[in-house]
Amino acid sequence: MPRANGRSSRGEVKDVKPTRPKRSGNSVGVVDILRLLAGLFLLNCLLSYFITNDSVLWGWRPWFIRPGVVMRYIQGPIYLTDAELSAYDGSDPTKPIYLALNGTIYDVSAGRRIYGPRGSYNVFAGKDAARGFITGCFAEDGTPDLRGVEWTYVPTDVPEGSEIDGRKLTGAEKTAREQILRGARKQVQDTLLGWSKMFTGEGGKDYFEVGKVKREEGWLEKLPKRGLCAQAQKGRPKPQDAGRDAGAAYRGGR
Repeated sequence: MPRANGRSSRGEVKDVKPTRPKRSGNSVGVVDILRLLAGLFLLNCLLSYFITNDSVLWGWRPWFIRPGVVMRYIQGPIYLTDAELSAYDGSDPTKPIYLALNGTIYDVSAGRRIYGPRGSYNVFAGKDAARGFITGCFAEDGTPDLRGVEWTYVPTDVPEGSEIDGRKLTGAEKTAREQILRGARKQVQDTLLGWSKMFTGEGGKDYFEVGKVKREEGWLEKLPKRGLCAQAQKGRPKPQDAGRDAGAAYRGGR
């Protein structure tokens, strides 16, 4: 009979195989966990699409699941002059619809219904109309020229020049005026930033950045300066709506 050390009575050595513990019928393996996670993810996606009727990720649209963004990432950015950009205004159905904002070009083809021909925002297609996004004067301000556009947010009692009522501004008045102008310039930048976020897809639309506008050095100085359009001028804050006392120097506090 075999001995305990694995040798037979004849001295032969036999292989002693270690016994594996039997797997319990209730144990869970790695594959089972992965299947469970995949099922939960799929269920979450279906629930998101059912509730939002639009997104499978509860409104989150990462760039790597958006085909247009991925293709643009592979192909690289495009560079167009203002004249070349005008060819992408939606009039040619075989081309995407582009618009630019402060020198950055965005693809808004997903909104062809509103940016294409006869669309309510077609006036912005094929151009950089950054000024119009600030003033609201869509037809008149289809230009990237932002010089003086901050006055859209400046109260009407703040003088545009260095004089008021025929006299030079005092030091306190100059300080108050500059403080208001700084705040207005920040409002301009905040407004542009809000629009740019929408055009990069953060607002839930399938818009995305595609490149930059090419302009020669000194292009802005070659454009004639313009004042505020009538609509922007009319919509400027009234003194009582200024929101702070920086304009008090022009309201009898001089």
